Amino acid sequence: MKFLLGILFASLFTFAASAQDSPFRKELKRADLTGTNMEVITSISEIKPGDISKLHIHHGEESFYVLEGGTIELPDGKQVPFPTGIAAVNVRDVPHGAFKVIGDKAVKLLTVHIVDKGKPLYDTPPSK
Repeated sequence: MKFLLGILFASLFTFAASAQDSPFRKELKRADLTGTNMEVITSISEIKPGDISKLHIHHGEESFYVLEGGTIELPDGKQVPFPTGIAAVNVRDVPHGAFKVIGDKAVKLLTVHIVDKGKPLYDTPPSK
């Protein structure tokens, strides 16, 4: 279950295929990762009922902690709880997201991205 949550639910954002950020994300802090060509970005995201996350990737690692949980619906229509208190890591360039927040509770996350400088924070997965 933890693996599934990490793959499917990490970054809960709606954005166009060419967009490079999320309208639900509020950046708290950004800094260079010492001795690398990477940066660390800490954010809070709140995704309200009805908001839809698109499949996306990050050019680096994304760690998240669910501050306030809710229920999500996967592309196949399956409804899954996304509980408060879970934490996971999405690895570099692995597609994740692709769900809709349903019910009456918003989902609120604390995210930490450690990503390549100069690349978009959110990107469309490459075509197969």
